[in-house]
Amino acid sequence: MGEGVEWALHSCVNLAWAGAGRAVPAARLAAWHDLPAAYLNKQLQALARAGIVTSTSGPRGGFRLARPLAEITLMDVVAAVEGTEEAFRCTEIRQQGPGGAPAADDGPACAIAHAMSRAELAWRQALAAEDLDGIRRRAEQQAPHAASRLRAWLAAADRPTARPTHPDN
Repeated sequence: MGEGVEWALHSCVNLAWAGAGRAVPAARLAAWHDLPAAYLNKQLQALARAGIVTSTSGPRGGFRLARPLAEITLMDVVAAVEGTEEAFRCTEIRQQGPGGAPAADDGPACAIAHAMSRAELAWRQALAAEDLDGIRRRAEQQAPHAASRLRAWLAAADRPTARPTHPDN
């Protein structure tokens, strides 16, 4: 799984912390964690195509959640960013080389492909069972002031005289 999934998940939580009515530009979301804005924007666009966030253009534009965190699962975000194809793809190497045998039309599926398919199903079910509101609650337990720090940092960026460049400013 690529780092874009992590970035997208944090962005969703940060958008919730920013407030329901607030659109946050990709560059501001990226600056909060010192990430490359262009790459994060690609992840946010993928989330928008999946209906997880919405995007608004213009001077007050940016991204906001399209639905509550409780309605967004880890699997939703993974599928939006990474796609829905299975991680393991059996290429039937058991049919190749000196040990290869032709596949029987009614023969059993490759034991390795079957095991990998079961493991992937379990992984996907676990991701689908975890919503981002639960993640937000745990994040707030670990860092109780994170949401208010983010909101204050975003508010400072809205003031014309202040140009914060780093979350600690």
